[in-house]
Amino acid sequence: MFNSIRTSKENKERITNLTNKLALGAENVIARIALGYSLSKDVNLVLADIKDSKGKEYNKRVLFGEYHSIYIAMVCQKYQLHNLNKEIPRYLKMHIDDGIEKIDGELKDNPNMLGVDLILSYINLSI
Repeated sequence: MFNSIRTSKENKERITNLTNKLALGAENVIARIALGYSLSKDVNLVLADIKDSKGKEYNKRVLFGEYHSIYIAMVCQKYQLHNLNKEIPRYLKMHIDDGIEKIDGELKDNPNMLGVDLILSYINLSI
């Protein structure tokens, strides 16, 4: 279906900054958290609003590991799509970009937040 996903150009730097600040592991970790966070919100993103793909490139295996089918299922559930729908990679990309922007905004509002604090706050929100 797809081999890789690229973030927007503006999110490439955000990912690096968030990865360094939160110290949760490699850059794919923050991308996974961003995807889950964005999908948990009660907002459906519109494909017409997709951002550029000039940022950080993630190989599907690196980004999702052995759980790629679960991430795809989350998108399918949210948008009521069949798991072979050709738009799934675009939804994944949009939600990663959206989640990165949301997390970055939260950290600007709370600059002393640590990675573990972020994860615990999301667990408390039942993400």
